[in-house]
Amino acid sequence: MRFQFVPGEAPDLLDLPWSIPLEEWDDERLVQLARGTSRHVVRFVKGAGPDDRIFALKETSEQLARREYAALRYIKAEALPAVDAVGIVTGRQRGPVRQGSDLPAVLITRYLDFSLPYRYLFSRAGGGGRPGTESLLTDAAVILLCRLHLEGFYWGDCSLNNVLFRRDAGALMAYLVDAETTEHHADLPDGMRENDVTLACENFAGGLLDLEAADRLPPGIDPIATAELLQERYDTLWNELTAEENVAAEQRHEVDRRIRRLNELGFDVDELVVEYDLDRAELVVRPVLVEEGHHARELRRLTGLEVQENQARHLLNDISAFGAFLKRTSGKDIPLAVTAARWIAEIYEPIVSAVPPELRSKREPAQLFHWMLMRRYQMADELRREVYNDEALQSLLNEYLPLEPDERLLEHDE
Repeated sequence: MRFQFVPGEAPDLLDLPWSIPLEEWDDERLVQLARGTSRHVVRFVKGAGPDDRIFALKETSEQLARREYAALRYIKAEALPAVDAVGIVTGRQRGPVRQGSDLPAVLITRYLDFSLPYRYLFSRAGGGGRPGTESLLTDAAVILLCRLHLEGFYWGDCSLNNVLFRRDAGALMAYLVDAETTEHHADLPDGMRENDVTLACENFAGGLLDLEAADRLPPGIDPIATAELLQERYDTLWNELTAEENVAAEQRHEVDRRIRRLNELGFDVDELVVEYDLDRAELVVRPVLVEEGHHARELRRLTGLEVQENQARHLLNDISAFGAFLKRTSGKDIPLAVTAARWIAEIYEPIVSAVPPELRSKREPAQLFHWMLMRRYQMADELRREVYNDEALQSLLNEYLPLEPDERLLEHDE
């Protein structure tokens, strides 16, 4: 038997009963968590360390395990949203060495805390009764597909079962879970890219039709229309990210406007090609290196916080408002780096630390802070006066958060 692990993870896993098929395990460290359907046997185990790490174990062929392990590590190296590959176990045998029967290889990934399978999001506990759930899922999947395609990755199996979602302020962020069929190309051909989107649309429709057949799809959601929406929104975003734009030579400010437009969508432009058409006196502008995560990178640069894109957008706005408050009260301009450092120490950390331990598994810290901001705005509208963070936080902790389900580790799929 051979173990191949990312450094730091092996001590948690070496003592598991690898000589037994996963479906027969009865280890005390097994945990039952919600997940999508899979053609493989998948089990979840708790690590032996003090930090409650959870790992997903999937039985598959050695060839597929090695392929997916390498693909996930490559995808993560490109800073794309995916689960973390931890290791693979090969050469498993049931019974004594050289006498037992061969067992499948096992791919090990880190469970994504606060991740939500699509079935949960359509359930009552996950907020499925609210309008627009299918639109949030679609937008998250579109951004994930565009990010993969921009980096040259063909997925080949984008489906609701192969995506996990995290709450991201008022939106969702999608994470790739299954990378068995991924391929990387230095320049992804348009035909492969378009085929990837077509497969995603078919798989999304199929997943929603399955929910409909099980009477678990909220009224008013049309699986076919949702799949068509995915195609439409993908085409719109891809065109915005990659299309050439003709600009009159004297209107060079339009080049900056294109960059700002992409920034507002959450994308950074690392490289832009601008060609001058002498005959038409026009500039031809085309982004060639585009990367999602504009606001998340800016927040990380200022504060060190690792959060998702829409969360970062809201936190940056709060830092800006805090900077305006400091300027107003001190009578002088405060450097942005100083403002951000004070915001972390005086605003963010006290709010996050004030959440009692029994409520911290409801949502991740940045999402809890976002909810506090939203509660503050709501209370200000209702009370027609200024509401401070402490007051909004107490309302959130006492009136709202206790009623929310724990989402760090979903133990069932309602």
